[in-house]
Amino acid sequence: MTENISQRFSDFDQWTTQNMIEAMYDGQLVAIAAIKSATNAIAIAADEATTRLGKNGRLVYVGAGTSGRLSVQDGVELGPTFGWPEERLVFCLAGGMDAMTKSAEGAEDDLNQGAEQMRKAAVNKNDVVIGVAASGSTPFTLGALREANALGALTIGITNNPDTSILQEAMHPILAETGSELIAGSTRMKAGTAQKAILNMLSTAIMSKLGRVYKGLMVDMIVSNEKLENRAVNMISDIASCTHEKAISALKKADKNIKLAVLISMGESYENSQHMLEKTKGNLRNALKILEET
Repeated sequence: MTENISQRFSDFDQWTTQNMIEAMYDGQLVAIAAIKSATNAIAIAADEATTRLGKNGRLVYVGAGTSGRLSVQDGVELGPTFGWPEERLVFCLAGGMDAMTKSAEGAEDDLNQGAEQMRKAAVNKNDVVIGVAASGSTPFTLGALREANALGALTIGITNNPDTSILQEAMHPILAETGSELIAGSTRMKAGTAQKAILNMLSTAIMSKLGRVYKGLMVDMIVSNEKLENRAVNMISDIASCTHEKAISALKKADKNIKLAVLISMGESYENSQHMLEKTKGNLRNALKILEET
C-alpha cells in the first residue's frame, strides 16, 4: 500500500506551496492516528522486552534505507537520555553503518546478509531484535529476524503494510497502516513518521520499566555538558528536597551519577548509596523506599 499511487496527488507538483504544505501536514496527522490501533501491541512488546533484557541483554536495531536510519536515530539517543550502555546496543543496517549518510538501497535485497549480521553480532536469548520495514517484506530485515528467532532472541517487527512476511516472522508484530504516500513510495513521509513515533514509544517504555525514569525525570541521564549539569542539579534538588548547593556537592561526590547523588543528598554515604542501588538493580524509587523504611 505504501507504493500505491494516489490520484488525489497526481498533479501535486503543480499545487501552490501552501497547499502542498497543508497536504503534507494532514498526512502527518494520518500517520500518527494510524498508531492508535497498535498501542496494545507496543505495550506488550515493551513488557516482554523489559523482561528479556534483564541485566545483560542488548537492543538490536535492524533496518534498510529510511527505516534503518530511523532505527539508529532511536538507539543512539538511549545513551545520553537514559544512560543505556553503548555495549548493549547493536545496529544492523543494510549496507553497513555507512548507509546512515550514503544511500545503499540495493543492499536491502540481500536476505542472507541480514542473517549474517545477526550471527556476526552473536545475537542470543538475552537480546531484543527490532526490525523495521515500511513494506513489511524487505529481504535484509526479514533474514535478520528469521535468524534472530533461530538464535533465541525476542523479535519485534514494525511495518506499515498488513499481511506481510515481517509481521508473520516477528514474535511481536506492530502494524501502523499508513496507506499510500503523498509522493508514491516515499516512505520517509507518513510511514517514516509512524515508525519514528513507535520506536520512541517502545524504547521509552522499556527504559521506564527498567527503572531509568523516576517521576518523569531522566535520572540515568548522562551529564555531559553545563546545560545537563544544571538539569541534573535541579532534579536532585527536587527529589531530595535539598538546596542547590547541596545537590551540586552530592553530584560531584557521585561522579555525576544522578541516582547516587540523590541518596547522598539525603544523608547517605557513597558506599551505602551504591549498595542500595545495587540491591534494587538501579531502581531509584525502590532505593528510596529502603531509605524511608530504615
